[in-house]
Formats: sequence, structure tokens, C-alpha cells
Amino acid sequence: MSTELDDTVDATLDGPPGETLEEPSGTEVRRSVPGLSPSRANDFLQCPLMFRFRVVDRLPEPPSSAAARGTLVHAVLEDLFDLPAADRTLEAATSALPERWARLLEEQPRYAELFAADDEQAEWLGTAAALLATYFTLEDPTRLEPHEREVAVRLDLEDGPQLRGIVDRLDVAPNGWVRVVDYKTGRSPRAGYESSALFQMRFYAYVLWRTRGVLPRLLQLEYLGDGVVLRHEPTEPEMLTFEARVRSIWAGIEDAARADDWRPRTSKLCDWCSFKALCPAFGGTPPQVPEGAVERAIGVSPAA
Repeated sequence: MSTELDDTVDATLDGPPGETLEEPSGTEVRRSVPGLSPSRANDFLQCPLMFRFRVVDRLPEPPSSAAARGTLVHAVLEDLFDLPAADRTLEAATSALPERWARLLEEQPRYAELFAADDEQAEWLGTAAALLATYFTLEDPTRLEPHEREVAVRLDLEDGPQLRGIVDRLDVAPNGWVRVVDYKTGRSPRAGYESSALFQMRFYAYVLWRTRGVLPRLLQLEYLGDGVVLRHEPTEPEMLTFEARVRSIWAGIEDAARADDWRPRTSKLCDWCSFKALCPAFGGTPPQVPEGAVERAIGVSPAA
């Protein structure tokens, strides 16, 4: 998934899912299950305070045109494979944009505030069409039959959180090899800066390996912003190293939760942070953590 789309999806994924339990009295209660997605793991590594605002406080964030475009392009690409193979053309994809955008506006009315005039919206739809055009330079969808699309994957990590994510596409070759495909509506990272993107793909590979018993043969990131394809072949030793990395990140999150220490970590990315006005590094004051929010989100209690 694109970075922009991850935040939209994680609003659902990172909300602790309810596990129905039967009390002796017969009354059903909902117990939250702490969870971790790849983008929220990266949030914590980037800035623990941002992680707290998103996962513990669950503060709302204003919609962005980039996030909306990512959601729209992903939706059109998902729908494209519902068509007969011969009909999966660029014309079909671009012509679907207005109708799919109207459906998204019904589902997410807050997107309507993104554009003050119709010409702004029309220009923005044009940028979405350009991303679709780039996709058709990377793959020929008439020659593909995805095994699964928009696949929700979950794994209860022993003595850890529930790992959660949504995979854009799974392809399975006749010999059984599995390819994980993820669309990115931004530009590819500079050489040497691929670690964050590959963390997400390794995350998916690890969960699929543990839940399905098959390690994906290929992880493929398709950057529609500049037409770059990033490929990686995971190995089982790499997956074991990755598990240790995830456990280390979660241990850090639990330590921060127990100590109630969500200190900000400043970087150039702060200029794009929705919570900058609340950040003490920039003169802001974080709100009080809602009662019980840490326990619901992380599963541990702050020290007295």
C-alpha cells in the first residue's frame, strides 16, 4: 500500500479489534487486542509522540489530497481486475475515475472539503489518471490473474501484538511461487533509503509465511510516481531476523507506555506532521492521555 493510503487503512487496522468473551453471568464483553501494522511501527521509529497521538489518543487528522488520491488509485486498480482480461485497458481505468471518486465521497464525506472549486478537483483527477498511465507502463493487466486482492493479513505474535496489514495483491504462479505486489502512488526512495518500504514488504512476507506456511518468492513495490519497480527476494533466515526486529520495536513501545514517555523525535518530516501544533518541540502542549487508552492500545499500564 502507499504511504498515504496506509494512514487511512490503519485507522481501522490499528483500532484494537474486539475478542468476544463470555462472562460467568452470561454477559458478553469486548477485550481489546494490541496490534501493530507496518506503518505504525515506522511511526514509532520516526517519532514516539506521533505514534502516541495516532495509536493511543487516536487523534483525528485532516484529509489530504495525496491520501485521497492514493485511496482512489488503489480502488480503481482493484476494480480493474474485476473486468475480463481483454477489457483491462488504460481507457477503462481512467474512465472509472469519476464514478469511483463519487463513491469514495459517499463513503468519506470529509474528502469533499479538499477542493474549493470544480476545476481544482478536475485537475486533481488528472494527476490520478497520470498515475494510472504509469501503472500500464509497468505491467500488462491483460496478462495477469491475481490470486487475491486487498488481502487482510493478521498474526498473533506469541508474547507480542497482533500483526496486521492489507496486501494490495497476491499473485501465484503455476509452480506455486507467491509474489506480493504493493502499489505506491508516491515516488521511489533514493538509493540507500529503501529500508522503510522494504520493512513493510518484509512484514507482509513474515505474516504470510507464519499463517500460510509459504514464504513469498518475490516482494514487488510498484512506484507510480516515477515508474520505478523495487523487487526483493526474502529468505527464511531474513524472516527470523525480521521477527526479532518486530519484537524489539514492540518492546520499545511497551517501555514507552509503561514509563508514559512518548518524547518527540524531530526531523525534516516534522513539517508534514498533522500534530506539529501539539508537539512540545515546537512550543505545543500534548493533550492528557485518555483514561485507559494506553491499556487498550498497548496492553500494559503506565507506572504509577
